[in-house]
Amino acid sequence: MMKWLWVSALVITLDLATKAMATHYLVLYRPLPMFPGFNFTLAHNAGAAFSFLSDQSGWQRWFFSAIALVVSVGLVVWIKRLEKSQMWLALALALILGGALGNLWDRMTLGYVVDFIEVYYQRWTWPAFNIADSAIFLGAVILVADSIWGGPHGQNDDEAGTASKEPRSGKIDSRRVR
Repeated sequence: MMKWLWVSALVITLDLATKAMATHYLVLYRPLPMFPGFNFTLAHNAGAAFSFLSDQSGWQRWFFSAIALVVSVGLVVWIKRLEKSQMWLALALALILGGALGNLWDRMTLGYVVDFIEVYYQRWTWPAFNIADSAIFLGAVILVADSIWGGPHGQNDDEAGTASKEPRSGKIDSRRVR
Protein backbone atom coordinates (compact mmCIF):
# COMPACT_ATOMS: atom_id res chain seq x y z
CA MET A 1 0.00 0.00 0.00
CA MET A 2 3.01 2.28 -0.28
CA LYS A 3 1.42 3.65 -3.47
CA TRP A 4 -0.59 5.98 -1.23
CA LEU A 5 2.52 7.94 -0.29
CA TRP A 6 1.94 10.12 -3.37
CA VAL A 7 -0.92 11.68 -1.38
CA SER A 8 1.52 12.51 1.42
CA ALA A 9 3.97 13.98 -1.08
CA LEU A 10 1.21 16.08 -2.64
CA VAL A 11 0.15 17.41 0.79
CA ILE A 12 3.76 18.29 1.66
CA THR A 13 4.29 20.04 -1.69
CA LEU A 14 1.06 22.06 -1.47
CA ASP A 15 1.70 22.88 2.17
CA LEU A 16 5.26 24.13 1.70
CA ALA A 17 4.37 26.05 -1.48
CA THR A 18 1.43 27.85 0.13
CA LYS A 19 3.46 28.62 3.25
CA ALA A 20 6.21 30.11 1.08
CA MET A 21 3.66 32.26 -0.76
CA ALA A 22 2.05 33.36 2.51
CA THR A 23 5.44 34.29 3.95
CA HIS A 24 6.34 36.24 0.83
CA TYR A 25 3.07 38.12 0.28
CA LEU A 26 1.54 38.56 3.74
CA VAL A 27 2.57 40.76 6.63
CA LEU A 28 2.92 38.98 9.97
CA TYR A 29 -0.34 39.12 11.99
CA ARG A 30 -2.02 41.56 9.56
CA PRO A 31 -5.25 40.04 8.16
CA LEU A 32 -5.88 40.20 4.43
CA PRO A 33 -9.68 39.88 4.07
CA MET A 34 -10.78 37.60 1.24
CA PHE A 35 -14.54 37.44 1.93
CA PRO A 36 -16.71 37.54 5.07
CA GLY A 37 -15.59 34.81 7.43
CA PHE A 38 -12.23 34.20 5.74
CA ASN A 39 -8.88 36.00 5.93
CA PHE A 40 -5.33 35.21 5.05
CA THR A 41 -3.30 36.06 8.14
CA LEU A 42 0.37 35.12 8.46
CA ALA A 43 1.15 33.71 11.90
CA HIS A 44 4.10 31.87 13.42
CA ASN A 45 3.17 29.10 15.85
CA ALA A 46 6.01 27.85 18.04
CA GLY A 47 3.63 25.52 19.86
CA ALA A 48 1.21 22.81 18.83
CA ALA A 49 -2.49 22.98 17.97
CA PHE A 50 -4.14 26.18 19.21
CA SER A 51 -0.65 27.50 20.09
CA PHE A 52 -0.38 25.01 22.95
CA LEU A 53 2.97 25.60 24.75
CA SER A 54 3.97 28.35 22.30
CA ASP A 55 5.06 30.60 25.17
CA GLN A 56 7.73 28.17 26.40
CA SER A 57 11.50 28.70 26.13
CA GLY A 58 12.07 26.60 22.98
CA TRP A 59 12.17 23.02 24.26
CA GLN A 60 8.74 22.46 22.71
CA ARG A 61 10.26 22.73 19.21
CA TRP A 62 12.27 19.55 19.75
CA PHE A 63 9.53 17.83 21.73
CA PHE A 64 6.89 18.32 19.01
CA SER A 65 9.45 17.47 16.32
CA ALA A 66 10.26 14.18 18.03
CA ILE A 67 6.57 13.33 18.37
CA ALA A 68 5.95 14.13 14.68
CA LEU A 69 8.91 12.00 13.64
CA VAL A 70 7.85 8.99 15.73
CA VAL A 71 4.23 9.28 14.56
CA SER A 72 5.36 9.59 10.93
CA VAL A 73 7.46 6.43 11.13
CA GLY A 74 4.51 4.64 12.73
CA LEU A 75 2.19 5.84 9.96
CA VAL A 76 4.55 4.62 7.22
CA VAL A 77 4.73 1.17 8.87
CA TRP A 78 0.93 1.12 9.24
CA ILE A 79 0.39 2.12 5.60
CA LYS A 80 2.85 -0.55 4.45
CA ARG A 81 0.88 -3.25 6.28
CA LEU A 82 -2.54 -2.31 4.92
CA GLU A 83 -4.47 -4.58 2.60
CA LYS A 84 -5.49 -3.36 -0.86
CA SER A 85 -9.14 -3.23 0.21
CA GLN A 86 -8.36 -0.62 2.89
CA MET A 87 -8.35 2.35 0.52
CA TRP A 88 -10.08 4.83 2.85
CA LEU A 89 -7.78 3.96 5.72
CA ALA A 90 -4.75 4.33 3.45
CA LEU A 91 -5.99 7.73 2.25
CA ALA A 92 -6.60 8.91 5.82
CA LEU A 93 -3.17 7.82 7.00
CA ALA A 94 -1.45 9.33 3.95
CA LEU A 95 -3.16 12.69 4.58
CA ILE A 96 -2.14 12.65 8.25
CA LEU A 97 1.43 11.67 7.33
CA GLY A 98 1.73 14.47 4.77
CA GLY A 99 0.41 17.02 7.24
CA ALA A 100 2.70 15.85 10.00
CA LEU A 101 5.76 16.01 7.74
CA GLY A 102 4.81 19.42 6.33
CA ASN A 103 4.62 20.92 9.81
CA LEU A 104 7.72 18.99 10.92
CA TRP A 105 9.68 20.62 8.09
CA ASP A 106 8.70 24.08 9.35
CA ARG A 107 9.46 23.24 12.94
CA MET A 108 12.90 21.85 12.09
CA THR A 109 13.94 24.58 9.63
CA LEU A 110 12.25 27.65 11.11
CA GLY A 111 11.59 26.78 14.75
CA TYR A 112 7.87 27.44 14.31
CA VAL A 113 5.01 26.44 12.02
CA VAL A 114 3.75 28.92 9.44
CA ASP A 115 -0.04 29.37 9.59
CA PHE A 116 -2.00 31.65 7.28
CA ILE A 117 -5.65 30.58 6.96
CA GLU A 118 -8.06 32.32 9.32
CA VAL A 119 -11.75 31.51 9.59
CA TYR A 120 -14.10 33.57 11.74
CA TYR A 121 -17.73 34.25 12.47
CA GLN A 122 -18.66 37.67 13.84
CA ARG A 123 -16.40 38.00 16.91
CA TRP A 124 -15.35 34.34 17.12
CA THR A 125 -12.10 33.50 15.38
CA TRP A 126 -10.68 30.04 14.82
CA PRO A 127 -6.88 29.96 15.31
CA ALA A 128 -4.92 30.34 12.10
CA PHE A 129 -3.99 27.08 10.37
CA ASN A 130 -2.40 25.80 7.16
CA ILE A 131 -2.71 23.11 4.47
CA ALA A 132 -0.88 20.55 6.65
CA ASP A 133 -3.34 21.11 9.50
CA SER A 134 -6.23 20.77 7.05
CA ALA A 135 -4.84 17.47 5.73
CA ILE A 136 -4.43 16.13 9.27
CA PHE A 137 -8.02 17.14 10.10
CA LEU A 138 -9.43 15.63 6.89
CA GLY A 139 -7.41 12.45 7.47
CA ALA A 140 -8.75 12.19 11.01
CA VAL A 141 -12.35 12.64 9.78
CA ILE A 142 -11.86 9.92 7.15
CA LEU A 143 -10.22 7.67 9.76
CA VAL A 144 -13.20 8.02 12.11
CA ALA A 145 -15.72 7.57 9.28
CA ASP A 146 -13.91 4.49 8.02
CA SER A 147 -13.82 2.98 11.48
CA ILE A 148 -17.57 3.56 11.91
CA TRP A 149 -18.94 2.87 8.42
CA GLY A 150 -16.07 1.12 6.65
CA GLY A 151 -17.12 -2.36 7.68
CA PRO A 152 -14.81 -5.32 8.05
CA HIS A 153 -11.63 -5.19 5.95
CA GLY A 154 -9.88 -8.00 4.21
CA GLN A 155 -12.84 -10.32 3.75
CA ASN A 156 -13.93 -11.99 0.53
CA ASP A 157 -17.37 -11.11 -0.84
CA ASP A 158 -18.75 -14.46 0.33
CA GLU A 159 -17.55 -13.72 3.86
CA ALA A 160 -19.09 -10.24 4.08
CA GLY A 161 -21.27 -9.86 7.12
CA THR A 162 -19.78 -12.81 8.98
CA ALA A 163 -16.47 -12.81 10.72
CA SER A 164 -13.97 -15.42 9.63
CA LYS A 165 -13.08 -17.88 12.38
CA GLU A 166 -9.41 -17.79 11.49
CA PRO A 167 -7.65 -14.70 10.11
CA ARG A 168 -5.85 -15.36 6.82
CA SER A 169 -2.60 -13.81 7.97
CA GLY A 170 -2.44 -15.74 11.21
CA LYS A 171 -2.65 -12.46 13.10
CA ILE A 172 -5.61 -11.58 15.27
CA ASP A 173 -7.74 -8.87 13.74
CA SER A 174 -9.17 -6.87 16.65
CA ARG A 175 -12.23 -5.92 14.56
CA ARG A 176 -13.15 -9.60 14.31
CA VAL A 177 -12.76 -10.37 18.00
CA ARG A 178 -15.99 -9.71 19.86
